Amino acid sequence: MRPYAIIEAPSTLGLSTEGVDRLPDRLLELGLAERIRARRAGRLAVPPKEGRRDPETTILNAKAIAAFAPVLADATQAVLDAGEWPVVLGGDCTILQGSMLALRRRGRYGLLFLDGNADFFQPEAEPNGEGASMDLAWATGHGPALVTDLEGRRPLVRAEDVVALGFRDHEDQAEYGSQPLPTELVAFDLPAVRRLGVETAARAALDHLTRPELDGFFIHLDADCLDDAVMPAVDFRIPGGLSWEELAAVLRIALASDKAVGIEVTIYNPSLDASGEAGRVLTGLLAAALEPAATDH
Repeated sequence: MRPYAIIEAPSTLGLSTEGVDRLPDRLLELGLAERIRARRAGRLAVPPKEGRRDPETTILNAKAIAAFAPVLADATQAVLDAGEWPVVLGGDCTILQGSMLALRRRGRYGLLFLDGNADFFQPEAEPNGEGASMDLAWATGHGPALVTDLEGRRPLVRAEDVVALGFRDHEDQAEYGSQPLPTELVAFDLPAVRRLGVETAARAALDHLTRPELDGFFIHLDADCLDDAVMPAVDFRIPGGLSWEELAAVLRIALASDKAVGIEVTIYNPSLDASGEAGRVLTGLLAAALEPAATDH
């Protein structure tokens, strides 16, 4: 049974927009902590935005992103050291650097990357310099040292220890010239998930992430992996995506493994959810996925 601890990491440093910083507030208002019987481990202070692209890296808020990662890593490591299971509520996708830095300090961990975008842009190709389009590249060591070589630990996760599942931003990658995913990174894009079936793809992902050489694996969940028709409350919308049922199946399979060591949730923007329905369903999905393994503290 897992004792959960919720870390609030309301960063928007990887975006030029605001709103995703309200993700923790909304999910907690909707009762997520109570439903999974989680301890609230605190809300982290995020450095102010620099408001410009770093002249050396061309990345928006690059120094602030690099400064925040160890702060989140420290909080995540404290939760892990206490024998708890971190549930990190973002924020934009650059919080991945902090989560994976915490695990990199401890050993060799894998990453299940559930995202509507591959997030593998290089700085010169990202039109706005937004780190939220580059986080997976950085975590695997691709990009400027300022954001990739945190504490001299590049890469935070080896490309061969990552499974990216459900991304569908192929047209955007082609239009702007994103670098390709490394061949050693296991990728099940949305067409592959449809072709294989979601449970087959998820079980293949789990097989890869539970190899003996790995100490465990972390789950990155970006709300935009969901079908735009049911999750419109994201800043960068792409048609299609996983259904609620498909995402629930992936999480059920992943969380059934005792090698799963934590999860982060990103990009849901309550400011774009006028009816509140997307937030309610997202909270319900997370609670249903995590509840079976919850325990009282």
